[in-house]
Amino acid sequence: MIQIPLIHIIVGLLLISVRLSGLMLFAPFFGSSVIPARIKAIFVLVVSLLLFPGLEAQIHIDQIDAFPIAVFAEFLVGVGMGITTNLVFEAVQMTGQVLGVQMGFSLVNILDPESQIDTTVIPVFYQSITMLLFLQMDVQYWVLRAVINSYRYLPPGTVHVSGLFTLNIVNYTGRIFELGVQIAAPVLAATLAADLVMGMLGRASPQMPLMMLGPGVKTLLGLFILIATLKYWPDIFRRLFMESMAAGERILHLA
Repeated sequence: MIQIPLIHIIVGLLLISVRLSGLMLFAPFFGSSVIPARIKAIFVLVVSLLLFPGLEAQIHIDQIDAFPIAVFAEFLVGVGMGITTNLVFEAVQMTGQVLGVQMGFSLVNILDPESQIDTTVIPVFYQSITMLLFLQMDVQYWVLRAVINSYRYLPPGTVHVSGLFTLNIVNYTGRIFELGVQIAAPVLAATLAADLVMGMLGRASPQMPLMMLGPGVKTLLGLFILIATLKYWPDIFRRLFMESMAAGERILHLA
């Protein structure tokens, strides 16, 4: 019977769980504030215990002074995966904030269950639909499978965080604005066109009560375009989720 030193078990479990913990902080669904911290901790511990038998032979920390650096590197890898897989939700949040103002809902605030702060109706609607699509497509299993597979080609304790790794995380974070504009494009274009038309009508006929009609017209037009484009959301978000998962895999290869 092979006996494994207790210190090796503790070090191995800690290195495995730290990467999972970084993921649980930022990944969609897993990092949700709705899930209690105690449940997240139990989940990380259970998954670490299940992974340890297959990974313990690959974990080698020869010097004690290298252990803190290894823990920090593992945490950064988990955080990097969490950030890249959460890009879509952050972009959707930005989309909702922009359209909430553009469609005239800036004064109607409700509690966002994800961020636990007051926000307009449109961001909550966008976040809810996106999360339903996320769960309906089983993307949470994609995320979990990706982080588990990462231990195979990037064993705990072998991570070397480079400048290219950090630069790519920053670049992917900067894509939030780009994705947000792409998602908001149909409604944003329609409401901006409505602003332009009403501005021209106001110049042509100053007597028209455009200050009263404008917000209502923009709201109805925005809601119409939003409802009309809902049928395209599953295909669009499937592609976006796949791109975010590919970005997470690319981050791992850079580590």
